[in-house]
Amino acid sequence: MASETNQLAALPNRRLGSLIAPREHGAWGLLLVPLVTGGVVGFLAGGYSLPLIALTIAALGLFWLRTPAESLLGTGLMHAQTAQERRTVGITIVILVKIVAVALAVLFWNGRNLELLLLGLIAAFAFAAQAALRRLGRSTRMLSQIIGTVGLTITAPAAYYVVTGELNSQAWTLWMANFLFATNQIHFVQLRIHSVRLRGWKQKFQHGCWFLVGEAVLVVALVLAWRFHVVPWLAVLAFLPLLIRGTAWFFERQQALLVRRLGWTELAYAVIFGVCLIAGFHIGY
Repeated sequence: MASETNQLAALPNRRLGSLIAPREHGAWGLLLVPLVTGGVVGFLAGGYSLPLIALTIAALGLFWLRTPAESLLGTGLMHAQTAQERRTVGITIVILVKIVAVALAVLFWNGRNLELLLLGLIAAFAFAAQAALRRLGRSTRMLSQIIGTVGLTITAPAAYYVVTGELNSQAWTLWMANFLFATNQIHFVQLRIHSVRLRGWKQKFQHGCWFLVGEAVLVVALVLAWRFHVVPWLAVLAFLPLLIRGTAWFFERQQALLVRRLGWTELAYAVIFGVCLIAGFHIGY
């Protein structure tokens, strides 16, 4: 009897964790890699790193806030049902709001960093559009993820801006580079998930033809960006491992999909991309 009671008591604890903690583990990388690349590129360009700490706290707090807010409003995959759940979720929201408020107050002190408001507006619009697309069902799942990535990768120009004080063409280029990289990752992961039962390269090509088209368009865009001195050559090469792994998959033998392994592999690609992107912008054209 006592063991059954303990088991019942443990269930709400696990459920509460899901109600207040972000479950989209891949989104952490989509948020942090642009934040780090934008901040480091700005710092290497002669900026100050201290404002980046406040931005990081604000960005992580806002990202975390989304899950308990959706749980309380009932717009997410899970929603608070009991009084205990609503109380815990509510307390979490209050704590996160206070942390974010302090971080934002530091960022905007004495009228500084006001152009962050524009970037915040873009992110808010992207997340609102993502929420609307989610309600349409699974058919718009990948599109909703890509739209949400607009908001996550906006941390790249935001970090560059608070470090350097300039929201210039380099800041926007960092955003576009991170967005294109993240979009390719999302498309590839969705392709892998929905092609588990495919056999042979012919079936893979039929199912993944649009992914290959996207790869080709990305290559052309990167070459043009390098040719017209928009993106440094080493930053262009940062995409090379991603392009190779996407193309090579079509010729690989059928293998069981290990989701956790796929996640770690994509994280490794993201780290390599971030390092090469930073080096590219630091070395120059």
